[in-house]
Amino acid sequence: MSDGSRRDGLRRLTVAQGDSQVSNEEDLILTTVLGSCIAACFYDPVARVGGINHYLLARGKATDETSLKRYGVYAMEVLINAMFAMGASRRNLKARIFGGATMRSAFGDIGNDNIAFAHNFLRNERIPLVGEDTGGTAARRVEFRPALGLARCRTVANTTIAPAVIAPRPTPVADTHGDVEFF
Repeated sequence: MSDGSRRDGLRRLTVAQGDSQVSNEEDLILTTVLGSCIAACFYDPVARVGGINHYLLARGKATDETSLKRYGVYAMEVLINAMFAMGASRRNLKARIFGGATMRSAFGDIGNDNIAFAHNFLRNERIPLVGEDTGGTAARRVEFRPALGLARCRTVANTTIAPAVIAPRPTPVADTHGDVEFF
């Protein structure tokens, strides 16, 4: 996370890949930048507690905690449990999701897998999805005020990555004036 610097009277903390953050502080903005990753923002309007996570992959087979942080189910459970520890109630939770872009076709459809995981998780946990900005080909910057449940998502300009262009090999020019013939 960043140092919590103040701008406009508000503190900003960056949530990195594999992390989550929960707060009830009204002057705090939690922020992250996403490509194919997903950020889920949860909010309990009664307890005025919110949080955000940032996961890289929908699922995986890791067993160590450092690696588990990359996966959706771990990120969601950590976020929800941290919110419960601050007084949130499951019946009051509302969610927004962001990200899931297709950044490079060579990586497969990681973004859509991440989006599908988030939708299924929220449906299975009966947590209403009240907003989303997902898919596409551009990165996003998300800002979330957890104590107020306010989220803003902006597309990051010039983030789409064009497919690699492989220059054709130059065609050898025949030397019609020499004694040697190349073939």
